[in-house]
Amino acid sequence: MNTVLQQMPVAADRPRTAVTRLTLSAFRCYGHARVEADRRPLVLTGPNGAGKTNLLEALSFLSPGRGLRRAKLAEIDQHGGSAAWAVATTVAGADGAVEIGTGRDPLSAGGVGRRVVRIDGAPAGQNALSQWVSMLWVTPEMDRLFVDGAGARRRFLDRLVFSYDAAHGSRINAYDHAMRERSRLLRDGAANDSWAGALEAMMAEHGVAIAAARAEVVARLDSAARLGVGPFPRAAIAIGGIVEGWLADMPALAAEDRLRALLHDSRGRDAESGGAADGPHRSDLDVHHVGRNLAAALCSTGEQKALLLSLVLAHARLLAAERAATPILLLDEVAAHLDRDRRAALFDEICALDMQAWLTGTDDLLFEAFGTRANRLSVENATISAAA
Repeated sequence: MNTVLQQMPVAADRPRTAVTRLTLSAFRCYGHARVEADRRPLVLTGPNGAGKTNLLEALSFLSPGRGLRRAKLAEIDQHGGSAAWAVATTVAGADGAVEIGTGRDPLSAGGVGRRVVRIDGAPAGQNALSQWVSMLWVTPEMDRLFVDGAGARRRFLDRLVFSYDAAHGSRINAYDHAMRERSRLLRDGAANDSWAGALEAMMAEHGVAIAAARAEVVARLDSAARLGVGPFPRAAIAIGGIVEGWLADMPALAAEDRLRALLHDSRGRDAESGGAADGPHRSDLDVHHVGRNLAAALCSTGEQKALLLSLVLAHARLLAAERAATPILLLDEVAAHLDRDRRAALFDEICALDMQAWLTGTDDLLFEAFGTRANRLSVENATISAAA
């Protein structure tokens, strides 16, 4: 038994969330597709360009936001088609099954369409998805997560926070909206003090709540990540940002007052630069390789991938221990970049947590360590069939 299993006991009777049916319409290369699954991991193999990642992208829309590719809504419509894309799922959870659907509404204002969500047939906001599904993904595009700009790391962290706080997405949306409105007023030079002040008060209230939620999850995850998962490296994480720094030294209400005052005093500078120079939209996630005492950004590409997976697995184990739940994992072309020991450890951990994961790869041999513990499907030319 590995260190995490020894030090972080998991509840014996824990509900598991799993997608048991996925139906696509006019989605990328698929005119129509349907996948039936159980709670076991599901391996999707086939050549490059066959449509494997498109299935994971469809699942990623069970989480608030723009999906794992961060694509514009109209870009997702089937190539050469005229219909708007749609995704329908059955999600089995602790309280039974729920029907969740999402897609592009072509009739919304502007013609491009907005994303709509329905839960058991009733209209819902995107942030309501976090009440039903916790979802994380690792894709090849995330190989530079620790090297590129802070925005991608904030989005990764926020997906972790969604697992604990379903209202986190609503706060981010409200903060971003207030910041855009303030920027417009300052840019146009038409801001009166009372309206700008009201927007700054909204930014301060939501901004401090965002920073506090991130800081709390980071503190919990840091303790779990330092233990490591099998052969994956131990990681240390911290959240860096001006508001998070204040919260370490003062109550939340005092931090709100300070952020509101800072925004007021920086109006001139922000009018010239756009946006806001300070706030939780500038925060960053700092990750270190504990064993090497080295910042993740300075580690090799292989070590960075292992660190990322170590964080994802630590988060899953933390949820299992604290919330009696686990996320659904979407792992795109991950196995090909791991050595045999780490592949086996990854599969063992997924199964030990009784966690549903959807994994893609070009070679079925990469997944042989799963044995009969996983379902397997073959994907070729946008056609899904049972693996040979």
